[in-house]
Amino acid sequence: MTRKTALQIILVISLIGLLFSGFLSYRELFGGECNLGFVTCGTKTGPIFGMPACVLGFFMYLLIFIVSYLGYKSKK
Repeated sequence: MTRKTALQIILVISLIGLLFSGFLSYRELFGGECNLGFVTCGTKTGPIFGMPACVLGFFMYLLIFIVSYLGYKSKK
């Protein structure tokens, strides 16, 4: 597996994670609750920065997406 292929796979996985955690974050912050039957976001305030876990997950997936995108577009 080449470096470019590995970064493409990471990009796709992080994009899926961004979409899913973004949906959950939207439901939690603006929709009132995030109880969908197959997943719950927990309480409104989490132990880290007072934010729900799905919002923190969104920012972690965003960071992974940005780093892998920059690595994919680099020439070296």
